[in-house]
Amino acid sequence: MRNFPSLLKLSAFYSEFVRLVGGASRCAGTLELKHQGEWRRATSGDVVDYFEMKEADAFCQDLNCGSAVSLRKRQVSSQSLWLVIVGCRPFDYDSRRCVMSWNASSVLELTCSDSVRLLNGPSLCSGRLEINYNQSNQSKQSWTSVCEDHFDQQDAEVVCRELGCGPPSALQGALYGDVGAPVWSKEFQCEGHESTLLDCRSSSSTRNSCSPGKAVGLTCSEPIRLVGGASRCAGTLEAKIGEWRPVGGYDWALREAAVACKQLDCGSALAIEHRKSSDRPVWRIQTDFVRSGFPLREYVISVNSSSTVDLTCSDSVRLLNGPSLCSGRLEVNYNQSNQSKQSWTSVCEADFDQQDAEVVCRELGCGPPSALQGALYGDVGAPVWSKEFQCEGHESTLLDCRSSNSTRNSCSPGKAVGLTCSEPIRLVGGASHCAGTLEMKLGEWRPVHTMARTLKEPAAFCKHLDCGSDVSVKKRESSNTPVWIHRLFCEPSYFSMMGCLQSPTIISESFTPGSVLELTCSGKPICDIINCIARGGWSRQT
Repeated sequence: MRNFPSLLKLSAFYSEFVRLVGGASRCAGTLELKHQGEWRRATSGDVVDYFEMKEADAFCQDLNCGSAVSLRKRQVSSQSLWLVIVGCRPFDYDSRRCVMSWNASSVLELTCSDSVRLLNGPSLCSGRLEINYNQSNQSKQSWTSVCEDHFDQQDAEVVCRELGCGPPSALQGALYGDVGAPVWSKEFQCEGHESTLLDCRSSSSTRNSCSPGKAVGLTCSEPIRLVGGASRCAGTLEAKIGEWRPVGGYDWALREAAVACKQLDCGSALAIEHRKSSDRPVWRIQTDFVRSGFPLREYVISVNSSSTVDLTCSDSVRLLNGPSLCSGRLEVNYNQSNQSKQSWTSVCEADFDQQDAEVVCRELGCGPPSALQGALYGDVGAPVWSKEFQCEGHESTLLDCRSSNSTRNSCSPGKAVGLTCSEPIRLVGGASHCAGTLEMKLGEWRPVHTMARTLKEPAAFCKHLDCGSDVSVKKRESSNTPVWIHRLFCEPSYFSMMGCLQSPTIISESFTPGSVLELTCSGKPICDIINCIARGGWSRQT
């Protein structure tokens, strides 16, 4: 969370130790630090780099500038620089705990906004809006809040673009805390195309305070996109940190794809492919931060890579709040024609049946439905889908189904559709459905290659197939058959098999994915054991 306590005092102190030089303003340029009385340019090192946007934003804060907008490393001749120790907060510019001498050939260049910033939000792209109304005085920056009555959607679009974020997704008074005087005394009249908020026309106003709950709180979407696909929800994943670049996600699996699909306001993740390209600059986002749901932009680092990521998300349906990619509360996108504003709504249980569920599960690349129940994964109020679906079960997508008009615009409590689809896992070529080569489906069925060193992972697959948990394993060479890789250190559970799958990056013509799994499960279904216990047919041997 970004906050600026006693900022004038702090910035006056920090300005003795940190500066940006060579840029268009005091808030842009090469980062320089003063350590032990000596100014040097700053570096994050040449080999391992964990200096991310959240670190850049902390320096923008120390400089009493606005939010961090861009970050890049510039190559220089090898020289003695100050190495920034990442994560050292509060930053002690005179301590070796935070700064040390280092020979490196890259320096850090930052661009902070010098006119607007977002405070107290959960990300760099959200918070309470403040404006710098004293830019002409370099030694004394003066920041003020904005009253909701003076700010509209077009103004918000300009601010989000100025900060390098995506389009605005929420605009509300006191969304990220309230504040008293002073407030900006003019009403903004942006047309939406301006580069900065202060480029917009404004009218004078006599207002110098805001009513309680009226200080502008703004949420901008993350600056990520999918390009080159059939829709806005399919294609190569790109992120913008000053400039658009592909995301290098050689270690991404479907559960990381699901986070990106959610931040793109698309539906559920359907497929992920790793594509080989020429070696070029890309943005790398560490999977630990992706899975944790952190804003993707804040954990980006610049690297050179030949691997990029292609994602396919559903653009019409999604499952939320479930324990896996194939379960959750159902939502339908009823505004697909408006690419800039997607509108998702829940579905009422009375308007949805088993055949409708079969279509949704198939559309999301999952197996057949195993549970359909109101509020199974949380309830929700209005709006709800206003039509009753009348699927026959063979349709490709839910919105291909016939539907009848309904006057329903809300659901009774506990009636929002919760759906559990089985995961697309099977054993083929064996004597029964509990033996054979392990295959999973992400768009297409493929054998599974795994580097598992214990029986824990194969046993989880047997359990999911309701074939018991005892297992014997044999590995078979897959020759040139396309496979899915089950990522190492990605532990499967009963509900999350698909999330660990990824397609291998083909690095050469002679690349072979290795062995695939052949499993023989005990064949004693878990449900039989449970039923047996319920009938009292099992007793403990003494």
